[in-house]
Amino acid sequence: MAVIKVFLEFLGALALLLYGMKLMSDGVQKSAGERLQRALSVMTGNRVIALLTGMIVTMVIQSSGATTVMVVTFVNAGLLTLAQSVGVIFGANIGTTITAWIVSLSTFDFKIAAMAIPIFGFGYLFTLHKKAMYRNIGEALMGFGMLFLGLELLQNAIPTDPDKLLWLTRIQDYGAFSVLIGFIIGTIITGLLHSSSAFSGIVISLAIKNAIKWEFAAALTLGSNVGSTIDAVLAAVGTNADAKRSAFIHVLFNIAGTVIVLFAFSPFLKLVTFLTPGHEHSNIAIRISMLHTVFKTFSTVVLLPLQNPIVKLSQKIIKDDSSERPSTYKLDFVESPLGKENIAAYIIRAEKAIADMTDIVTGEFDRIQIGLKNRDQSFIDNHVEEAEKAENYLDQMHEQITHYLVKCESLHVTESQINHISLMIQIVEELENMSDNCFATIMLIAKSISKNMKFPQDDMDRMIPYVELARQFLQFIRININKKLDENKLSMASELEDQIDLFRKNLKKLARKRLEGGADVKSELLYIDIVRQIEKVGDNCFSISESLRAV
Repeated sequence: MAVIKVFLEFLGALALLLYGMKLMSDGVQKSAGERLQRALSVMTGNRVIALLTGMIVTMVIQSSGATTVMVVTFVNAGLLTLAQSVGVIFGANIGTTITAWIVSLSTFDFKIAAMAIPIFGFGYLFTLHKKAMYRNIGEALMGFGMLFLGLELLQNAIPTDPDKLLWLTRIQDYGAFSVLIGFIIGTIITGLLHSSSAFSGIVISLAIKNAIKWEFAAALTLGSNVGSTIDAVLAAVGTNADAKRSAFIHVLFNIAGTVIVLFAFSPFLKLVTFLTPGHEHSNIAIRISMLHTVFKTFSTVVLLPLQNPIVKLSQKIIKDDSSERPSTYKLDFVESPLGKENIAAYIIRAEKAIADMTDIVTGEFDRIQIGLKNRDQSFIDNHVEEAEKAENYLDQMHEQITHYLVKCESLHVTESQINHISLMIQIVEELENMSDNCFATIMLIAKSISKNMKFPQDDMDRMIPYVELARQFLQFIRININKKLDENKLSMASELEDQIDLFRKNLKKLARKRLEGGADVKSELLYIDIVRQIEKVGDNCFSISESLRAV
C-alpha cells in the first residue's frame, strides 16, 4: 500500500506539473497573439536571424515542441525554405533551456512554490476580465502557479528513505553502462511525456533529494533531448519532402550533439561544473540547467556552420516528392499528445491545402480555354478523362479539408480563430462549387464536339474575352487566397464581377436573337449553358473575395 500511495502521489504531481506547463504555454501563446506565432513565416535567408528568431519565439511560448511543429508546418506550406528552417530549429533548441532555469527556481531558499497558490488566485482574477488578452494572461499565470505547485508536490512525493530507492541506487553503480541506461530511460520517458521540460522537473526533483547522482542526472537529461524530437516527427506525418527533411534535421541535431557529448562525457561534465557558480558545491538543479544550456549551445556552435552540408544530407536521405498527383487525397489531422496543439500550425496547414485546391481548380479552368480554342477530338482524348480525375480529386479535397477544419474548431481556439476557420470552410465550399462548374463546362464543350455542333466564328470570338475575364478573376483569387483583401482589391473584385455579369447578359441576348432568327436550337441552348456556367465561376470567385474581406 505504501508503494501504491507513493506512485499515485507521484503520478498526480506529474499530471499537475504537465497541465500547469500546458496552461502556461497556451496562455502565453494566446496573449502574444498569432503575430508572434507567424513571425517564423517571414524568415530571411540569414542563419543568425533565423537562429535568434527560433530562440526568442521558443522562450516566449515556452515550448520547443510547439516551435518545431510550426517550423515543419511552415516548410510544408512553402512559407519557410528548408535552409531557413535549420537556423530556427537550432534556435528553438537553445530557447527551450529557459524552462529548465524556471524549474530550477523551485529549489531556491525563498521557496517560490509558496507563492504558487497566490499566483494561481491572481491569475484567476485576470480570467474574469471581459478582454480576451487579460483572460489569456490570467491563464498563463494560473499555469505558472500550477507548475511550481506540481514541482513541490513532485519533490514531496519522492521518498527520502534510501531503502525505498535501492533499485535506483543500484542502476547508477555500473559506470559507463549506467550512463547508457540513464540515456535510454531519459529518451523513452521524454518521448512518452512529449515534454523535456516536464522530465527536467522529474530529474531535478530526484537530484535535490539525492535519489540520483550528478552523472546519472546528466545522462537522463541528455536522453531527454533525443526523446523531445517526437513532436516534430509526428508533425511531419503526411507532409511534403522538405517538411520531412526539416523534422529529420531536428532529430539529427539532437542525436549528433548527444553522441558527441557521450563520447566526451566526463570532460563535458567537468566543463559544466566549472561554468556553474559554486562548481562542484553548486546547487545541483542549477547545474542541470547549466548542462541543458551548455549542451544546446555547444551543439549549435558545432553544427550551425554545417547548415548547407546538413541540408544536402537530408535531401539525399529523403527523396523528392513524386511530380505526379496521387489518385486519392488525404489530409491527416495529427493530434498532439497531452493536448499540446498549436492552433496556428493547424491553420497554416489548412491554408496550404486550400491554396493547393485553388491551383487545381485554376488548372481545370485552363482546360475550358483549351476546349473553346481547339474544338476537336484531341480535346476529348487529352482532357476529358483527366478532367474527371481532377474533379474526383477535388471532391476528396473538399471532404478532407472540411473535416480537418471541423476538427480544428473542436480545439481550444480563440474567437478570432473560430471565425477564421468558419470562413475557410466557406471558401472550400465555394472552390468545390467552382470545380463542379468547371467540370460541367468541360463536359458541355466535349458534348458539342462529339455531336459535331457548329458555332459561328463571331460567336466564338465574342466568347474569348468573356472567358478571359473569368480567368483573370480566378487568377486574382489564386494570388490572394488566404490573404485579407483591402478596399482596393475588393473594389477590383466587384468590378470584375460586374463586367462578367454584363458580358453574360449581352451574350445571352445575342444567342436569343439567333434563336429567333432560326439558328439551331440545341447548339444555341448549349452555348447559353456554357455562358451560364462560366458566369457561375465568376460568382464563386466573388463569394470567395467576400470571405477574404474578413480573413
